[in-house]
Amino acid sequence: MHQPVTLSQRPGAFSDAPLRRAFTLIELILIMALLVIITSIALPTMSKFMRGRALDAESRRLLSLMHVTQSRAVSEGMPMMLWIDEKAGAYGMAAETSGQNGDAKAEELTVDAVLKIAVGSPGTGGQATFNSLPAIKFLPDGTVDETSPPTVALQDIDGFGRMLVLNKLRTGYEVTDPSGQ
Repeated sequence: MHQPVTLSQRPGAFSDAPLRRAFTLIELILIMALLVIITSIALPTMSKFMRGRALDAESRRLLSLMHVTQSRAVSEGMPMMLWIDEKAGAYGMAAETSGQNGDAKAEELTVDAVLKIAVGSPGTGGQATFNSLPAIKFLPDGTVDETSPPTVALQDIDGFGRMLVLNKLRTGYEVTDPSGQ
């Protein structure tokens, strides 16, 4: 007669296999606690990094639009305006005077939702405006009109910011970090 094979007698049975070790609940809790500690240390650095990226990206975008506006003023031989709407959080570019159909090459951009834009007040005299908004006026020779604001500030909700400052030759703006970071 045939004898039944028990579990321990079969080749590759569980009893022949090495014991498998699993994580205990205490080990899992310790690993989770370690991850929480590491995350809490890294999070402020990451938020500062992300804040800086938003400020840098927006300041580069604004500076790029300034260069486009300046190039248009020179190439078309007429003043171009870069207007800034602080309340709506927007800025754009258009010809100072446009025909009946408006400026076909005009652009409008919106500031990142976590940032605010502000225009510094010009020195003596009036301020350049476009549609009742403060503006930077680029002249056909490529310079910035003296009625244009000397600074444009971008700031996040925590008070960190970037400043675009008119250079001494009045040929454009440069990005600075007012906090020195």
